Amino acid sequence: MNNRIKQAWKSEKTWRAGSLVYTTPALVAVFFWLLFGDFSWSMRDRSVGPMSQWFLSNLGVSNIVFALLISTFPALIGLFLGPIISVKSDRHRGRRGRRIPFLLVSTPLAALGMIGIGLSPVIAGQLHALLQPGSGIGAALHGLMAQGPAGQRAFEFLSSETAVSVACFAVFWSIFEIATIVAQSVFGGLLNDVVPRELLGRFFGLFRAVSLVDGMVFNFWIMGWVPTHFTVILIIVGLTYGTAFLWMCFKVREGTYPPPEPLDNSQSPLVQAATGVRVYFRESFSNPYYLSIFLLIAAGNLVFAPVNLFAIPFAKSVGVDMAVYGKFLTLTYFISLCLSYFIGWMADIFHPLRVVMAALAGYLLLSLYGAYHATTPGAFLVVWVLHGVLGGCYATGAASLGQKLFPRSKFAQFASAAGIVGSLASSSLAPLMGLVIDHTGNTYRHTFAGGALLAILALSASVFVYRGFVKLGGPRNYTAPE
Repeated sequence: MNNRIKQAWKSEKTWRAGSLVYTTPALVAVFFWLLFGDFSWSMRDRSVGPMSQWFLSNLGVSNIVFALLISTFPALIGLFLGPIISVKSDRHRGRRGRRIPFLLVSTPLAALGMIGIGLSPVIAGQLHALLQPGSGIGAALHGLMAQGPAGQRAFEFLSSETAVSVACFAVFWSIFEIATIVAQSVFGGLLNDVVPRELLGRFFGLFRAVSLVDGMVFNFWIMGWVPTHFTVILIIVGLTYGTAFLWMCFKVREGTYPPPEPLDNSQSPLVQAATGVRVYFRESFSNPYYLSIFLLIAAGNLVFAPVNLFAIPFAKSVGVDMAVYGKFLTLTYFISLCLSYFIGWMADIFHPLRVVMAALAGYLLLSLYGAYHATTPGAFLVVWVLHGVLGGCYATGAASLGQKLFPRSKFAQFASAAGIVGSLASSSLAPLMGLVIDHTGNTYRHTFAGGALLAILALSASVFVYRGFVKLGGPRNYTAPE
């Protein structure tokens, strides 16, 4: 009997991810810790964005300011910071690997940003009181600025409660977004390095399921408390995220990597930097096949952005109560939760590219319907739920797209190149959408029209990608061009 047990143990199936070799129990353990970290990651994403949208909407800022802060600013920061961090991560070799060291630095900063956003109403209230003419600081500033009618108007605007609140929010939002962009630049690379390739789709299905559970909990039980407990909720989320994600970083082990290509140390740092930029852009943007992938990812990610960005003001404009909104969003997450592992399995079996194409085709039809008919609370909620379900199918299917199409050794570099294209697109999309809504009398259903146009663009790019994918070996024999 003992010999049989030993033989069974020796013949146990193993899984490989680079230099890492997992037995089934070891694979379960690494999945557990990655999903544990994803729970806090998703809690951050599901709460900070909607709560920040609510905060700015409650301040009454214009749609263009709303879009610039929530979407354009992060996109512009990611445009420059993402590639730098990604390349440094690909080349880094340290005791804790090449990804986790960056996460250990960015996680506490993100937690600080979240806590600061939560405290923004408190800090803004104190600053607003200090800037009034009756206080010492306010009187001094009033004396410096209020030299004539124009100066008086400028002082009144800058010292207003709204301006001070927006300024406080912007400072902590900047800290949060910078830390988040650093983490996003390397977290996908960590998953690519430690998860076996043949299980990526199903793993991201589980990843999506955890994210949806977070969304259900937040929107069903917590969203309704945001107007009265904004500060407390964000402080709790910030502390929880900082603790849990750091815990995951200490429990997950990276493997070993081949040494990076050596740098020419005879060159000055400035010349090295210029050479690195040239090499980065040549490798990343010279191949039309990769350019089509970047366009697909950028357009595909933006397809759902117009509606998502203005979802809360859209709901308010057609008379949907925030508590009802939260419950229907929870329904959306529940449906997506039931589908998530199945969609991940389909991505492993049929390839994520095919799943993405099917989801985009379905959303094109839905967005055309929503552009004309999402004008009442009932119609909005039905289309909103279907929008979320199709968005979830796309997100789960596309989660492993880069891992399956980009070179494994330079995954973060090519992922950041895709991020550059996405940042350029999203930085212009959000304010453009805000201008359209402002100039059409807050007609938010135009967000569905914007989604339809982006779906057409993404589907067109996907056809070109699929042709190149087949030429390079297809699902069975694909080799990413170097």
